[in-house]
Amino acid sequence: MPYLTANSINNAAPEMPLAESVSAPATSHFREFNQTIKHTSSLGQDTLLGPPNGRRLQCLAMTEYDIDWDKVTDEATDILSRYIAIDTTNPPGNEEPAVRFLEEILRKDGIEDLTFYDASDETSKGRLNMLARLPGDGTAKPIVLLNHTDVVPVERGGWDEDPFAGLIKDGVIWGRGAVDMKGMGVIELIAMLLIKRLGIPLKRDIVFLAVADEEAGSEYGAEFLAREHPEILNAEYVLNEGGWGTTAAMGTDRPAFNCAVSEKGPCWLTLSTEGRPGHGSVPHHDNALDRLLRALQRIQEWERPRTVGPELSAFFAEAHRGGYLEEKPTDDSIKAMAEENPLISALTTNTISLTTLNAGVKHNVIPASAEATIDCRLLPGTDAEAFIEELRAVIDDPKVKIERALVSSTPASPIDTELMSVIKDVTREHVEDASVLPSVSTGFTDSRVFRNAGVTAYGLIPVLLEPAEAVTIHGHNERVSIENLRLGCQMMFEIVRRISS
Repeated sequence: MPYLTANSINNAAPEMPLAESVSAPATSHFREFNQTIKHTSSLGQDTLLGPPNGRRLQCLAMTEYDIDWDKVTDEATDILSRYIAIDTTNPPGNEEPAVRFLEEILRKDGIEDLTFYDASDETSKGRLNMLARLPGDGTAKPIVLLNHTDVVPVERGGWDEDPFAGLIKDGVIWGRGAVDMKGMGVIELIAMLLIKRLGIPLKRDIVFLAVADEEAGSEYGAEFLAREHPEILNAEYVLNEGGWGTTAAMGTDRPAFNCAVSEKGPCWLTLSTEGRPGHGSVPHHDNALDRLLRALQRIQEWERPRTVGPELSAFFAEAHRGGYLEEKPTDDSIKAMAEENPLISALTTNTISLTTLNAGVKHNVIPASAEATIDCRLLPGTDAEAFIEELRAVIDDPKVKIERALVSSTPASPIDTELMSVIKDVTREHVEDASVLPSVSTGFTDSRVFRNAGVTAYGLIPVLLEPAEAVTIHGHNERVSIENLRLGCQMMFEIVRRISS
């Protein structure tokens, strides 16, 4: 799914919305952190001395625990490699083997508070969800480490390596789900395992929630859980996918982490028409396909207004404060950027994409029916039913039926929270000169289910991706570097530890 990232603002090429040429490799911003020499002071604060060039970094609190990050990284790498090798392509999903794999790891570390939720039905089997819990003392509501176990399909011919081998090569882990989202799932898993091993006292429950079916709309995953087991939504915070770190932002060679606080809502619609079939040599005015094409043409010509929502304004304002954007942004300047940048354009209006068109049985037969699917993405706060009625008026043909395939929306999560403060602190301590930018996702995630229940949900995969890595998500050659996996584990552990203890 595409996300608004600071790295995408200056690039209007629709086929590569995240790409921007940068001079520094992704790992250069945090390699120094991993090479420092630790010294624990009498105050319990670790001062990081070195590296050789004399630059001084400091990390508060996290190094008071005796963690061998080399061993942890090796463990995370091995888990992710084996996890990728479990093919959970959706459709059909069949996520149960992945859940059993995670279950075994959790049980080996003595985490026995596990609950399983089987959403399988007659049409789809193996749709298992799992909740693992580390109990706190109850003085604060739980934090949910949310991840999905399914992955999108692959076109094997476009891959340089086997997408389901979990290959580790030249410091990189290859395979579908390496970032979205088995990699993030492992990062969250490692945080939970470390907190358990270290016996850290907790003020809140830590919930590891591995769900099915996110890539196909969550009917067998988060939506099922919200409907059948709403008690799971009783939490204060959720950490999920939705954004990540980029090596440069808006032409500035400084890293930025995009933390999704909101997302556009899916409104997937099916348009269908019926007409009189006949011989192709004798055209008439009741051709179902002609009628559908006229409707689609009217939709294409529909000019929808641009709106700069508060979440998008906050993103650009923070980018300006962080020195990534020279001029102070205004609604007019953001709308002007939207005219040149497809991603900003998508975040300032309700979008419609024609995705499938089906009609006809033979070259010389006028079809009796025709059908098209459109993928509409609605800005936060948009009334989906009002939008559909507007669409109906634009089509202006009662013989064109509109059916809802998936309609969902989400409010935005607040930005001024304890968790956001922790995320910003941990980011600054781990990645030199980095800022956290509250962003909006053009794609939808399972965070919407929790936000609709009033839970603050943030989307942040704590890795630094170069453009060539970012564009592999949902594409060919998805991969993540071991060094990025290490960074993700370090940051996630520290974020979860601080907010939970």
